[in-house]
Amino acid sequence: MKNLFIYYSLTGNGDIVAGVLRNKGYDIRKVVTKDKYPSNRYLQIIIGGYKATFNKRDKLLDFDTDISNYDKIVIGSPVWNDRLSAPINEVINLLNLENKDLSFILYSGSGKAEHAKEKIKNLYGIDPIIIKEPKLYKEELEKLPL
Repeated sequence: MKNLFIYYSLTGNGDIVAGVLRNKGYDIRKVVTKDKYPSNRYLQIIIGGYKATFNKRDKLLDFDTDISNYDKIVIGSPVWNDRLSAPINEVINLLNLENKDLSFILYSGSGKAEHAKEKIKNLYGIDPIIIKEPKLYKEELEKLPL
């Protein structure tokens, strides 16, 4: 069984999760946006939160949509304003996730993501794994799948 972790990371939390899953045998596919987010944290919060609130999608740079060789797909997203990030909204839009063993890992500053959880539940009928920022809370990595 081949496993794939597709994720976006603006502040490095997703990269930490990717490292753990790589060590567990997952292939890794990092999402890169065509337009870069500003380096200023305040502007990141304003822009990212706005996009997430209104379910916006970012254009992606060289994103490979072929997931046919994978049995299990795990999608990782930061939580922006309690919602999925704009880059991951685009991933969901681009991929055919039917008939895949699918799960989501959400990394959140508060450890909560009610709107994101609700969206995933409505779209796919599954509950995501929600962890607090692994950069600050290493123990949260214990919640990750095998």
